[in-house]
Parts: sequence; C-alpha cells; structure tokens
Amino acid sequence: MAITIFLADDHAVVRSGIKALLIAETDFDVIGESDDGLTTVQSVTRLNPNILIVDLMLNGISGIEVCRQVTKNSARTGVILLSMYGNDAYVQGALRAGAKGYLLKESTVDELVNAVREVAAGRHVLSSELSQRAIESYIRQNETEAADDPYEQLSTREREVLHLVVRDHTGADIAKKLFISPRTVEAHRANLMRKLRLKNRGQLIRYCLQKGILPPDTNLPSGPSVEAED
Repeated sequence: MAITIFLADDHAVVRSGIKALLIAETDFDVIGESDDGLTTVQSVTRLNPNILIVDLMLNGISGIEVCRQVTKNSARTGVILLSMYGNDAYVQGALRAGAKGYLLKESTVDELVNAVREVAAGRHVLSSELSQRAIESYIRQNETEAADDPYEQLSTREREVLHLVVRDHTGADIAKKLFISPRTVEAHRANLMRKLRLKNRGQLIRYCLQKGILPPDTNLPSGPSVEAED
C-alpha cells in the first residue's frame, strides 16, 4: 500500500524539487501540496495523508503551528518538519507540537526517504546533523512545565492571529483569511497580548523569535513603529 504524502513549502521551486524526489519512490504518493499554513491544515484534515512534510516557515501560520493543529485534527498523519534552522529551540518546539521528524533542508535524499518510512511506521526521526540534546531536553520537560508556558494557554484562533500579526498582515487581511470580523481580530490580539504579558509589537516580535515562530534573521521594529498596546 502506498504511503500518502502532503507537501507544504512556500517556495514553489523547492516544493517541486522535493516532490520529484518523493514520487521517484514507487510506494510514495504525493496527494497534495500548498504554500500556505492555513490552507495546509484544511487540506490535510480533509485528505488525511499518512505523512505531512512541512517547511518551518510558511505563508500565514508557521510549520510548527500547522503541526500542532494537524496532530490534533488528523491523528493518523505523521508530521515531518523540514527546516534550514537547526537550533534546539526549533527542534523542541516541533516535538512539543507533535512532530515525528525534524530534518534540515541540507539532508540527503536518502535521509528524507528514510524519514518518511520511519515516521509512517510510527517512529521519531531527527536529522543526523542535529544534536541529540534537543530530544533529551524535550523528554526532560514534564507536563507541568509545558502547561506553564503562556503560549500553551492561547486558543487556536489566538495563535493564528499571532502568527499573522507578526508577519505584518493587517487586521482586515487577517479577518478575511480567518473568516471573522476585524473587531474579533482585535479582540483576539488584545487577549493574546494579555495572556503573553506583552505590551507592544517590539516585545511580540522578540517573543516570536525566541519561540521559533519567526526566523532568526527577522528585523526588529524600531522607533515610532513600536506602538504600545492599551
């Protein structure tokens, strides 16, 4: 029986290349692809593939948030995060969100193919270049520590709004993407800022950098653009 795969990456050329590598395996079947986080969650929930291979940084919500929602909505889908970032914070965040695998984009074809087979069999896979400390550190964290993380207290909708806000989407744009009103967007934004105990956009960007929601090379806002929240 073929292993069904959904592929999510915001770069069309990269996505096409990975797809070509995957379909070369006779028992792999790529049944869908996307460049957007929210669309990926919706498609994977509908298609219920064996494997989701998702880039860490997508349009809309991040790959880690996609992973969190997919593992909640599609229990049979094993998620493999594919990223150019290999620091422990990203790996731990992916594992905490329910990912079964984390591969660097510099991984070999054989590593990717092996990861798909291993995750399809229910096992975890970590890219060979990554430190085993990431998994060991994650395992040492107990449920109480995870529950104390303010991010874990955000609702799914609040996390979606957070991801879109820090990617410079306007309130009107977020409302359109999430099919809610601009007023509801602002309510979610105010709630998430309160729960995270943050006061302004600068603090929010720094927080998202620390959480791996934004890539490390993101420029911090400065000057008048850093507006205090009420």
